[in-house]
Amino acid sequence: MAEALSDALLQRFAAIVGPANALTDEALKAPFLSEPRDLFRGRTRLVLRPGSREEVSAILRLASETRTPVVPQGGNTGLVGGQQPRSDAEIVVSLARMNRILDVDPLGRTMMVEAGAVLATVQAAADEADCLFPLSLGSEGSCHIGGNLASNAGGIGVLAYGNARALCLGIEAVLASGEVFHGLGRLRKDNRGYDLRDLFVGSEGTLGIITAAVLRLFPKPAGREVAFVGLADPEAALDLLKAAQARAGTQLTAFELMGRTAMEFTLRHTEGARDPMTQPHAWYVMIEISSGRSAEDARETLETILSEAFEAGGVEDAVVAQSLADAKRFWRMREDMSWAQKPEGGSIKHDVAVPVARVPEFLRAADAAVLKAVPGARIVAFGHLGDGNIHYNISQPVGADKAAFLDRWSEVNAIVHAIVADLDGTFSAEHGIGQLKREELARTKDRVEMEMMRGIKQVLDPYCILNPGKVV
Repeated sequence: MAEALSDALLQRFAAIVGPANALTDEALKAPFLSEPRDLFRGRTRLVLRPGSREEVSAILRLASETRTPVVPQGGNTGLVGGQQPRSDAEIVVSLARMNRILDVDPLGRTMMVEAGAVLATVQAAADEADCLFPLSLGSEGSCHIGGNLASNAGGIGVLAYGNARALCLGIEAVLASGEVFHGLGRLRKDNRGYDLRDLFVGSEGTLGIITAAVLRLFPKPAGREVAFVGLADPEAALDLLKAAQARAGTQLTAFELMGRTAMEFTLRHTEGARDPMTQPHAWYVMIEISSGRSAEDARETLETILSEAFEAGGVEDAVVAQSLADAKRFWRMREDMSWAQKPEGGSIKHDVAVPVARVPEFLRAADAAVLKAVPGARIVAFGHLGDGNIHYNISQPVGADKAAFLDRWSEVNAIVHAIVADLDGTFSAEHGIGQLKREELARTKDRVEMEMMRGIKQVLDPYCILNPGKVV
């Protein structure tokens, strides 16, 4: 049985990090207990803010001894409730103070960072070393590398560079026992047994607390060009993707698909936003070409792709960014689509992926099924067509009761996820499992896979103190 969180026990935990970094005041705890979608409201008597691996280790040793549940937290930007404590019996361990850039090696193209480093800070440190760290998310100004790795974050660069797992060479993590997994390797080739690093990437803090990582860096592009393209349907977008891949190869670094409703919400609710096109289109694509040679080479490649697409008849209109400011404005349109739904009322969200070639089929089937079930629903679909990941969100009908609409979350999820399953897809592409999708994972995952996952959890966390109630 877990020891109750008595005042005496709270004081023992607080002594590890010092009074200033042991938060018990309700106002000070509040930022750690809310989350972006307001789906989960956290509860805890104590938030700890360790400043070192040794303090994290001491916290977990005490937690293991007293069977105290621990919820690791990064920038608190997760969208599935994986970072939220569920009761006053749990304590939060925030890695925010452990935010140093420990080392940058431009020749070896690696960077060692603490888990609390903000993603935008990591990007800037790579840029200063004339390198690129390509992980890019809408929350990059506040999310932490530790959280990015724990959730195996995706973002807009997966097409060219892979997700967070592909960008990580080494992990340091503290286990439930307080022991430290020293896995901060820099090697790209190391076949000494099992690759334990990948156990922690994507584990959402259920197997250990990531305290540091070695990240892969890439050559900084000499030129980068962006275009906004208007199309009639997702099939035309798929044809454009095929043409862009054939012409640009690895120079194609982003290919984002956006529906008209998503565009309208963004134009309505994003300050300073304006439609890049003179006429509305049913669908849009943002395409980015990066060149290691020059800006001229990137521009020429992009213009060739668009010219050939116009000749083939698949593109209705296109606008190429004429300046860095234009490119940033284009990207802001895409990045703000997630948040632009909030003012429109209730939104039932899906983070799904299907094989790239089947994205149009998914969109047609899901639209028909959702509108049959919820007449008047406004479908807000956008995402990473290049890797098949679509954020398929449904906003409430105009004038509908928000609470009544959100009460249908499970029903609408079941409709959409059934179509995804029929297309050999996944209901969790890049946001993780957390609390939100835990039951669905257990219900739909292969029995052998679930038993393996639970077996790993039992070995690394025998008392189930690490982020209980999440993932498995």
